[in-house]
Amino acid sequence: VQLQASGGGLVQAGESLRLSCAASGNIDDINVMRWYRQAPGKDRELIATAFKTGYTSMTGSTEGRFAISRDDANDKITIYLQMNSLKPEDTAVYYCNVEGFDGLRFIEYWGKGTQVTVSS
Repeated sequence: VQLQASGGGLVQAGESLRLSCAASGNIDDINVMRWYRQAPGKDRELIATAFKTGYTSMTGSTEGRFAISRDDANDKITIYLQMNSLKPEDTAVYYCNVEGFDGLRFIEYWGKGTQVTVSS
């Protein structure tokens, strides 16, 4: 499985951004895709999950402002993280993550990470 994340950047507080993460390759092995973020000096934080069944969930302080969605098309699975009403404390590197099973073993992959910077 290959992951390609994009959409980060520098925005002002109150603005919006949409991140995307496209998974390609053996996508049938994927059971769940997640968004995490890691701010400087802090632990990596789970913020959103999208299951193969279509169920999604949000966790943490971003609930209500952020939303995850999923699109399956063109032999890829793409998850999006719509981020609204951004705050300076949302500044972090955002990572996508996939987990699954390839028939023999548990698999997990991380995307490269995309920087989101929110200025006050």
